[in-house]
Amino acid sequence: MSNERVTTATFRKYHAEGKKITMLTAYDYPTARLVDAAGIDAILVGDSLGNVVLGYGSTIPVTMDDMVHHVKAVTRGVQRAMVVADMPFLSYHLSKEESLRNAGRFLQEAGAQAVKLEGGREVAETVKALTEAGIPVMGHLGLTPQSINQMGGYKVQGKDEEAARKLIEDAKALEEAGAFAVVLECVPTPLAAKITGDIGIPTIGIGAGPGCSGQVLVTHDMLGFYGQFSPKFVKRYANLHEAIMQGLRSYREEVENGAFPGPEHGFGLDEAVLKKLY
Repeated sequence: MSNERVTTATFRKYHAEGKKITMLTAYDYPTARLVDAAGIDAILVGDSLGNVVLGYGSTIPVTMDDMVHHVKAVTRGVQRAMVVADMPFLSYHLSKEESLRNAGRFLQEAGAQAVKLEGGREVAETVKALTEAGIPVMGHLGLTPQSINQMGGYKVQGKDEEAARKLIEDAKALEEAGAFAVVLECVPTPLAAKITGDIGIPTIGIGAGPGCSGQVLVTHDMLGFYGQFSPKFVKRYANLHEAIMQGLRSYREEVENGAFPGPEHGFGLDEAVLKKLY
């Protein structure tokens, strides 16, 4: 693993060489440090922040100020990985000018190297404007959580011919607009593989099978942080929920029964000083 900073050029290089790209989420400084130290290529500060950290039922309530705050924390913990900031709901829909202003905040204020936004042909002009302004853009197709109300729930996308063709054309539109990569979420495995073969930029899959150029997961899901139901496409690499709960319960029990703190956890005082206090 190289210690050189990952950039869009690194993505292109890996894609040309057939090397898989690794990506995980982070929303705070300590998690970012761990993910970066593990050699993960890119960190997505996703608007999944709303579900995972802020306790919302969806990504819709997440604001630009929420995102900038958390992207700043993540970038302070990273030395190698590319940091990609998610543009939240309505931050890139009203006008190109506002889209540029909001995306620029992520690079200028928060230190991100790129932004991610959802949509295909309908956002192609925005993607073009951002890239022409020097802001690298990662696209996002398939299940797009900001459109969850319109989609009617969290469902696999592109299952019929019309929907599949639209995803293919949307991916091509994003590439033509200047996107350096595109996330494919909850897309049938054969379709994701075809899209990957049809375009010249990397695809990052989440629930889209092994044919993509790389993979991304929500770190809290793959580490089993909450111990709740997780999507079919998530593989759990650890069970932090169980380990954390055991530690918390042990602390409570030891405080209650007097086992903690012990003599080794305290600080002494010179006997002569102590005598003068009594």
